[in-house]
Amino acid sequence: MPSFLFSQSRFKVVLDAGHGGKDHGAIKNGLREKDVALDVVMRIGKILNNNDDIAVLYSRKTDVFVELRERADKANKAKADLFVSVHCNSNNSSTPYGSLTLVMGLSRKSKNLEIAKTENAVIFQEANYKKNYKGFDPNKPETFIGLKLLQEESLKSSIHLASSIQNKFEHKLNRKNKGVHQQPLWVLDATCMPGVLIELGFISNKKEAKYLGSEEGKNEMARAIAQAIVQYKEEYFLGSELGVSAQNISVKDDVKSDETASVKTTKGKVYKVQIGSSKTKLATTPSNFKGLKNVSRIFEKGYYKYFYGSVDTISDCEKLLAEAKKKGYDSAFIVSDNENK
Repeated sequence: MPSFLFSQSRFKVVLDAGHGGKDHGAIKNGLREKDVALDVVMRIGKILNNNDDIAVLYSRKTDVFVELRERADKANKAKADLFVSVHCNSNNSSTPYGSLTLVMGLSRKSKNLEIAKTENAVIFQEANYKKNYKGFDPNKPETFIGLKLLQEESLKSSIHLASSIQNKFEHKLNRKNKGVHQQPLWVLDATCMPGVLIELGFISNKKEAKYLGSEEGKNEMARAIAQAIVQYKEEYFLGSELGVSAQNISVKDDVKSDETASVKTTKGKVYKVQIGSSKTKLATTPSNFKGLKNVSRIFEKGYYKYFYGSVDTISDCEKLLAEAKKKGYDSAFIVSDNENK
């Protein structure tokens, strides 16, 4: 079998630098939240741009004010695969320190609810907030009940990424891990893809502010976040391209074996449609492949490759290719082998 790499659309990640323009965010110890967030986001983007299969989009690249609605709209219109928002924490006390990452949820624990209120409060700086947010008031906890939960799959993906980010902060950078929390954040609720909001640390803490304002600190945190995003892409994106979510994969095989499922054994050239490849092993059941039947799988050079159909002529395979693309496998292509080798 020729060693084809899966040609798929690029993984799109939206990097969202919190605040900006007239919205300074927290201001403590000589730092402005909007500046630190933008600086770290641009560093993350620079690292991710070294990956040819990742497309980076920004909600802002300069010190401008961007409404929450615009941030979400941009991600949705781009059909992004991931939304990552970067912020800094602050407290009236100079004692708290450490990093935490938020995902969408309806938790109403008072400590983290205050963070949610702070990040949502930018709504009041927008000219038409009453119209745009339909009465949503970030200062009234009772209004949060109107927010919908993300689909379970997206929430699990978000939590997975958030946990990876926090683990890297803790174990690679020796930062205090304040955990992953679910909170009602408008910008995460309005986006149609998995997303996280990262609180890098407390700029109200003098020691942590010094770290977040330093080249070393910004580089280290950007690198940790970028690494977590790349790992997320490798674990989740290939599976989603195949029509399933990586956290909801059935690995129980059907009756037919991996490499021989519904494959013709007639001698001579056989044509198949390669619909994807993944490091994740998937059962070749129709439910895992958008309803396609007659899917086979091989393992080659660290990847599981998945094929639709098996026919004797190129014209028949072109029909299969059209069927696969109609199902959404836009990057599918025809391959051939001789006696199934």
